Amino acid sequence: MSLWGSSSSDESKPKNLTTADKAEVYANESGWVVRAGSKLTGNGNTSATPEVLVTIGGLGTALAAASISSTQFDISEFDVSAGGTLSATVNYNEEVTVGGGSPTIVVTNSQAGGGSAATLTLTKSAATANSITFTLVVGAAGSTISADDVLSIGAQNIALAGGSIKDTAATTDTNASVAISAGAGSIAGTITAIA
Repeated sequence: MSLWGSSSSDESKPKNLTTADKAEVYANESGWVVRAGSKLTGNGNTSATPEVLVTIGGLGTALAAASISSTQFDISEFDVSAGGTLSATVNYNEEVTVGGGSPTIVVTNSQAGGGSAATLTLTKSAATANSITFTLVVGAAGSTISADDVLSIGAQNIALAGGSIKDTAATTDTNASVAISAGAGSIAGTITAIA
């Protein structure tokens, strides 16, 4: 079928979707759905029922365990002198449920000469969505991030820290993958900190 993708990272999502659009589309029991409140739905109601894009009954249980399809920074720049919240979202190809603990991801610093990495902690996850958000609050002129640091999300595993990330649609108690591949991490691009 020429309209469907074929790579393992998109689990055959419709090819006409951009990479950014695919981050907002995931599998559940109805088929491929669009995350509530996303730009694809045309409204900002995050409490709405996910919009069905393609009906495929039982798709959520037909796929392998939920895996990470992409990452994204939720900010476009970070001003070190003002401080603020560094935020990144991890997108799964299916609905996931987060249970307990304080899962974390690491944002690497690829500044010449090396810089320190920043650890972001899970702050938001919807019970019936495919994305989880990690944040780190950095004070003004804080030492965690410096001007000209180039921040990126590299290949890594989400550190569960006593928590769990489960495949919501699975008929058994199935753990979702916590592996962020280099490809999924690179989708987020980079942020260069400014002074």
